[in-house]
Amino acid sequence: MKIFLTHGYFLNEDPREREIMRPYPPLGLLYIAGYLEAAQKDVTVFDSTFSDYETLTSSLLQQKPEILAIYTNLMTKVNVVKLCRWVRSTQELNGTKIILGGPEVKHHAEKFISCGADYIVVGEGEETMLELVNALEHNNHSVIPGIHGIVYRADGMINTTPARKLVKDVDALPLPARHTIDLNLYFNAWRQKHGVAVINVSTMRGCPYTCNWCSRAVYGQSYRRRSPQVVVKELRHLQNEYGDTMFWFVDDVFTVSHKWLEEFVNELQAQELTISFECITRADRLNEQAIILLKKAGCFRVWIGAESGSQKIIDAMDRRVEVNQVRNMIMLARQHGLQAGTFIMLGYPGETIVDIIETVHHLKSSNPDLFTITIAYPIKGTGLYAEVESRFISQNNWETSTDRDIDFKRTYSRKFYDHAVRWVNNEVLLHKAWKDRKFRSSAKLFFKSRMSRILMTLSK
Repeated sequence: MKIFLTHGYFLNEDPREREIMRPYPPLGLLYIAGYLEAAQKDVTVFDSTFSDYETLTSSLLQQKPEILAIYTNLMTKVNVVKLCRWVRSTQELNGTKIILGGPEVKHHAEKFISCGADYIVVGEGEETMLELVNALEHNNHSVIPGIHGIVYRADGMINTTPARKLVKDVDALPLPARHTIDLNLYFNAWRQKHGVAVINVSTMRGCPYTCNWCSRAVYGQSYRRRSPQVVVKELRHLQNEYGDTMFWFVDDVFTVSHKWLEEFVNELQAQELTISFECITRADRLNEQAIILLKKAGCFRVWIGAESGSQKIIDAMDRRVEVNQVRNMIMLARQHGLQAGTFIMLGYPGETIVDIIETVHHLKSSNPDLFTITIAYPIKGTGLYAEVESRFISQNNWETSTDRDIDFKRTYSRKFYDHAVRWVNNEVLLHKAWKDRKFRSSAKLFFKSRMSRILMTLSK
């Protein structure tokens, strides 16, 4: 039975990503491919990142797979719906079963089925996918109701089976099937833009924290970690296979366990493996010892979540961290020679101009090397979505929009926060330029900052 895996993300449709050019392979999809390959299944992975929709559909027509499985998230959802509709209207693919998985499907399962999907895999996908493939391969539909973690239509009814238990021994999972895609496409894009090649790696699944805006649709509020020995073995394999590369650890909180981090450092030293990487963490899971361990491990940049410089807004997010702690850890990381990046979110419910001014103060005081700013949007299934659902400003067409397009009644207009993003960015960059005595840049940034501030006032 031919199994065709894809994800429907096209770099050429993403101008922001083309500008920063930090593309990563579809790691979740490659884990599914590796798990199916280990069970001797006939798997083809169509990595759409550097391709296009027409090539994807042509490949499907050529291969005519019995199963089309698509990883679905916020970025790919619209293309996934389009692809499902196309498959269902294409006679040559009449026998193809469509299976969807990923973080976007759990809370929209019935809608995806109405668009043509046959089965929705909810939560962690490896075991569920293999059981489903086995049932379809042997035309044994009687066992499908007993497969945990799926949603499907039968006899005109939508059926949801019990939730799948999470994999306990994540060390036992096969490595992602990176050999099924052309990683050189990613390496070349990175080298042309940044001068280095980067590979994404996962050491853990889940996150034990409770941030209201964060989706936990796949792994739940869990924390399961691969052993340092298994992780280091994978890193050595990647270096041997692909040469001189850096690593991006995709884990939500890389330093959640200081004991694990110390064992990881010891294992790298014992195996005489030298790596360079960046990762994400939380300020309350950092201290000087953890920062020293990160540097010993080969970390060159650590991203420390802040989201706001206002303690009021951080508390509203249920971040459970102190803004002063975030500030101190950013500065401490830089003191130890690490680059520090941070994330900022504007437009959260209840945020006022006073909170935004506090965020500017926070960024100027902590002085991170890098920071990114987004405007808050509600993802279905999160606490934020439940909080603002009654305040949605308009109803978007579900098939042609995503949760990113949802706007809700905030303290000020959406236009205000668009200008606020520019103001925060320009104001902080102005502060940096002035400190570095870059007076020509300072003059330009001063003008941009003042214009953004005026536009904020006019668009309240």
